[in-house]
Amino acid sequence: MTQRRTKPARRTAQRAVAVGTGGMLVALLLPGSAATAGGGCGDRANDTYEELLDCVTLEGVRQHQEALQEIATKSEDPVYPGTRAAGTEGYRTSVEYVAERLEAAGYEVTLDEVEFEFEFPAALRQLEPVDVEYETGVLTGSGSATVEGPVIPVDINLAGDRASTSGCEAEDFAGLDFSGPADIALIQRGTCTFGTKAQNADTAGAEAVITFNQGNAPDRMALVIGSATSLDIEGTIPAVYDIPVVGASFDDGVALAQEGSVASVEVQPSEIRTDHNVIAELPGRNTDNVVMAGAHLDSVTEGPGINDNGSGSAALLETALMMAESEPENTLRFGWWAAEELGLLGSADYVEGLSQEERDRIALYLNYDMVGSPNHVLMVYDSDQSTYEVPAEAPFEIPEGSVAIEDLFESYYTAIGEPYDDTAFSGRSDYEAFILAGIPSGGLFTGAEQIKTEEQAAIWGGTADEQFDPCYHLECDTFENNDDHALEVNGDLIAFAMLTYAYSTETVNGVPGEEVPGEPVELPEPAGPEGTFAVATP
Repeated sequence: MTQRRTKPARRTAQRAVAVGTGGMLVALLLPGSAATAGGGCGDRANDTYEELLDCVTLEGVRQHQEALQEIATKSEDPVYPGTRAAGTEGYRTSVEYVAERLEAAGYEVTLDEVEFEFEFPAALRQLEPVDVEYETGVLTGSGSATVEGPVIPVDINLAGDRASTSGCEAEDFAGLDFSGPADIALIQRGTCTFGTKAQNADTAGAEAVITFNQGNAPDRMALVIGSATSLDIEGTIPAVYDIPVVGASFDDGVALAQEGSVASVEVQPSEIRTDHNVIAELPGRNTDNVVMAGAHLDSVTEGPGINDNGSGSAALLETALMMAESEPENTLRFGWWAAEELGLLGSADYVEGLSQEERDRIALYLNYDMVGSPNHVLMVYDSDQSTYEVPAEAPFEIPEGSVAIEDLFESYYTAIGEPYDDTAFSGRSDYEAFILAGIPSGGLFTGAEQIKTEEQAAIWGGTADEQFDPCYHLECDTFENNDDHALEVNGDLIAFAMLTYAYSTETVNGVPGEEVPGEPVELPEPAGPEGTFAVATP
């Protein structure tokens, strides 16, 4: 059962975030208000807050987004033209764009190979009692085939709370007739992994699976596509099946559940393709204390992905370029991840490929995935669980030091008078591999498919009863799909955090450092999240 949280009390002064010893210089933190230090931003160190925040501009970030849009527009990929999806011409050109600019700026750039299964477009069509083609996609791990036959609902719940354990147990298939030559199991999202559902359906005799969204919340209505490769949430026990598995929205699932429903599912064989993470490093005086930040570079196959995640990629790139001439205390490392939209594959592959010694060198990881949503709420990953408790069965504990990162972000928002709220620290983006490895992590988010409430519209503006990003995972996620204010505030915050940790990570991992050069800045204690989200339940 979910319940509303009252607005949390302000945190105690002991949790204030001090990044300097001087008085508060809010003017340095306000977007666009830093004193102009003259031209030549790319040729100077930018190792003070004033210089860096003066040089990391909305215009610079938007130029990178414009370039990514142009890359997608010009892509004539034979399978997914007009996108920057993993495995396509658009993604390869995006890698070239980022890598070339980092190399020109003087970074040590590595193109880190990532192998993955490239899925071709799938087709889902209902033939009876109506003739309708539905939006669909292939779940990772799916088999391939063309199957036409009766649709058999498996323990689905279309009414009330729509709580669902559909397909999670072999018993769910008992009494259902899968003896025909081409039966299609209709399974509702909920409780267990997609891999568990697919394996149980295959064992019961189904020749294909349609997994539709649960429909129990606004963010569980749209087309759902994910990974069906594992039986457990930790991803350690592989699912074993060889039948096609596609996704559907809740409403399409309801239509397919009609009595006498017949459908056609088509999944072409996948193929192994190789893409690259872009890793850029700037050695510091301390090479054993690495400050890392990342953003995924790929889009979905439906569109160019200029907010998701051209926003995080562009803001991170602009920060890196403006810091290229600095001489940091700690080593700086930036990552642009491949195949995030296919299941966080690039970042997971990267962390898995590090030795324990290499993992231990990483002081912290900062993640930026969608930081300019047009109907935004400014959000910080909830490391201290003041709103969202991590479920007991989650495969990770939030690493020690992560709360200090959350505090830094929240204190910055507080200093410039920007209200903020929590977002679940649940492993939904590329930080997952890092927290699984015990690396302190944090990040920013401005919202995706969740619906904005009247209360949130009153605080952050925008439009109630619409998604935070109305073009999330759609063709319309273009250069126009953006909020300048959110992107400018977060662009400056991304730069501020990177410069702070470039000189000291002591608040996170206890490693002493140096003060950031220039005028010192002391941030206030966090004001506390606005508390506009319900408490998440397992």
